[in-house]
Amino acid sequence: MLVVAVVDRPRGADAPRVADMHRGRSGHPVRAMHRPRNSAYGGDMGLLRKRTDGPGGERFLMREKLLSIGDDFWIENEQGERAYKVNGKAFRIRKTFVLEDASGHEVARIQERKLSIRDKIAIERGGDTAATVHKALVGIRDRFAIDVEHGADMKAHGNVVDHEYEIERDGDTIATISKKWFRVRESYGVDVAAGEDAPLILAITVAIDSLTTRD
Repeated sequence: MLVVAVVDRPRGADAPRVADMHRGRSGHPVRAMHRPRNSAYGGDMGLLRKRTDGPGGERFLMREKLLSIGDDFWIENEQGERAYKVNGKAFRIRKTFVLEDASGHEVARIQERKLSIRDKIAIERGGDTAATVHKALVGIRDRFAIDVEHGADMKAHGNVVDHEYEIERDGDTIATISKKWFRVRESYGVDVAAGEDAPLILAITVAIDSLTTRD
């Protein structure tokens, strides 16, 4: 004779968990996988992938199409915090931008210099020229030279117009500029290598943007 037993399932706090109902061969519960909640900055507006370049480096979010006289915008770090501000309102007569830290202190001034052969943009710190950015000789596409006053010179090369390029010094990449890290529209990232001068690299990036987006 076949006997069928009907057992009531406990409910509420006494109900078995999903992990208790699914066990592997070893008898240990198999934990369910949960997708982490997206933060305001780490979800659709955040990084597309984790950093793989080791500790100490910094990554910043820059905005496109805002580098015109009279515009201000914030540069955010990868935690979504305001790190630096590009102030374009203070100097309307000449093409000048001021890079300020989060407290409003000037850390660099980016100023256009008209020359007879080609335009240059000077980066000043403390009233002295720290670096000069200009396009490389005619015939070299998407390449910029960065003449550093008290240090080794740099160069930027790649697809500068589309914000996919690198900044190098002595053959080493010290910064990478790319859109691939963020999902924010009309934005791009600046990945600064560990130990590098982040404000100077950001000022160089602003200078290159200014040279490539002018009318």
